[in-house]
Amino acid sequence: MLRIARGPLRQTVKTSTNVLCKKKTAGLTSSLMSQRYFMTISENRGFHHSCKLSGSAELPLHDCSSEEQAILTQERAVDKVDVCIVGGGPSGLATAIKLKQLDSDEKLRVVVLEKSADIGSHIVSGVIMDPKALRELFPESEYYDENGQGIPLPPELVTKVVNEDFKYFMGNLSFPVPTPPQMTNKNKNYVGSLSQIASYLAERAEELGVEVYPGISVSDIIYSEDDQSVIGVATKDMGISRSGKPKETFERGMEFRARQTVFAEGCHGSLSKQVIKKFDLRKGRQNQSYGLGIKEVWEVQPENFRKGFISHTMGYPLSNNIYGGGFQYHFGDNLVTVGLVVGLDYKNPYISPYQEFQKLKQHPYYKNILRGGKCISYAARALNEGGLQAVPKLHFPGGLLVGASAGFMNVPKIKGTHTAMKSGMLAAEKLYEAISPLPSLDELEESENKQLLERPIDLESYESAFKNSWIYEELYSVRNMRPSFNSPFGTYGGMVYSGLDSFILKGRTPWTFGFHESDAAVTESADKYKPIEYPKPDGEITFDILTSVSRTGTYHNEDEKCHLRVPDQDLQRHAEAAYPKFKGIENRFCPAGVYEYIKDENSPLGVKFQINSQNCIHCKTCDIKVPTQDIDWVVPEGGGGPKYSLT
Repeated sequence: MLRIARGPLRQTVKTSTNVLCKKKTAGLTSSLMSQRYFMTISENRGFHHSCKLSGSAELPLHDCSSEEQAILTQERAVDKVDVCIVGGGPSGLATAIKLKQLDSDEKLRVVVLEKSADIGSHIVSGVIMDPKALRELFPESEYYDENGQGIPLPPELVTKVVNEDFKYFMGNLSFPVPTPPQMTNKNKNYVGSLSQIASYLAERAEELGVEVYPGISVSDIIYSEDDQSVIGVATKDMGISRSGKPKETFERGMEFRARQTVFAEGCHGSLSKQVIKKFDLRKGRQNQSYGLGIKEVWEVQPENFRKGFISHTMGYPLSNNIYGGGFQYHFGDNLVTVGLVVGLDYKNPYISPYQEFQKLKQHPYYKNILRGGKCISYAARALNEGGLQAVPKLHFPGGLLVGASAGFMNVPKIKGTHTAMKSGMLAAEKLYEAISPLPSLDELEESENKQLLERPIDLESYESAFKNSWIYEELYSVRNMRPSFNSPFGTYGGMVYSGLDSFILKGRTPWTFGFHESDAAVTESADKYKPIEYPKPDGEITFDILTSVSRTGTYHNEDEKCHLRVPDQDLQRHAEAAYPKFKGIENRFCPAGVYEYIKDENSPLGVKFQINSQNCIHCKTCDIKVPTQDIDWVVPEGGGGPKYSLT
């Protein structure tokens, strides 16, 4: 049996952005080491704009030679663990940390697999941290004050909120709006970079004996022989060309067999959506609804910086029938996060969330802060907006959903990290109760027992713990606010109802509003709308999309199998299904310029569909919003994607 040595060493490498990143280099078996995707972004490396595909440019397995088929289907190496956690974000790391805190005799083997090259480099959030879950996870900390108050994080990672504002925009005018209780942050919560916070949590996890492996993409779920339970996951094969053939560098992925597999992939995870469908976890629950968060981090002029100040805005540039709002958070030394969240349930296919964000920055309220500053980072990520109604069943034979994979975002509060982490902690407690009495992996190995379990574990106790927790109470109290914006009265009606619910009703109503169909299904045909002419970027406050993507550090191997899948990888077929009705919606909903329709006189459509997969920043918007629902986002090779450090 293949085992991975514990306690891998770390070495420090320096990237072109002068951010110290930590990468594991020792303690990995040769099989796993060969899968690792170590890279340092070269200072003089150009930004790769496109990897062009037209028509079907990829061979299916049965068209490969017999030798190539044998290589691609060779048996995987197998490793065995007690708990395998897919995803190294706050919820996955909280799960791992809590498990090892409970595992005082160091009996359990807990592994975290993360697709990003470094923990935190795929994390995007505002972030305003509610310290509640962190304080529960670390009840004792050197970072608390003399009264035991504060947040258990190094002070250089967080800035306490000391002042806040809430505005409604009508054109260039702005009007103050009463701050709902859920959105009050002053002297309670903290601004920071969730990317950096996740990196810190990973270090804490390793100190407790958690095996944390970044740069490992998990591509497949391993099911039992009867196909009724999850018994583990498999990592993605490395070294498959865009044509679908194995390259000389090909390395087969490996399997992690686990007593429990925890899916902590974040919003709309590629494996989470599979188990939700397979085990019908949405039965009796609402469809999930999503938003797209787009943000930049700026280094502003000192006179424009107000440390600890935060602001949220609604209205302009979004019309009354589009849910969303802007924000600016001042943190660190002269750093300001500015961003826009747009609900993906908009109907007009000509809407571009990216361009709406550029318009937002031209509003005097934002422009006066950014003028004379320098944009140093860009990011975008889908987020859950369905609330309690859309939380699926959390358990199934062999595994669990935690964090944003389940959708614990408190939309009115504009926070989800604290609820995500708490869900992982609840899961860890129930996992420990179920697994700790079992024979250890070493005991099984000595007895030559190859079975990790006599029967699969289905942790119903985790769902019960959730329903009896403060997460459920918090989400229940605000369950009607986000769907209230989907009435015919739009934003105006939603603001009125949310104000009533926040200040008076406080969620104590006998009704629960439902959501609409999926965000893809509510999209209407282009012939109902006029194309939108967005202003050209000025290069100072507003930017073209490729300039923005260049600030993400995104990289994928040029000769890598495309991770943006359409049926049979036939791009022409997709174009024929999507373009006549929606007129290139893919061009507009993607915040990274991944999808293009290029004029082509030889095509009956007059255009050719192209996927620039190297631009992909892993936001998942395409998988969520495309009306034809034929784009499937799957993980690329490990380590590919953005290299965030301040997001």
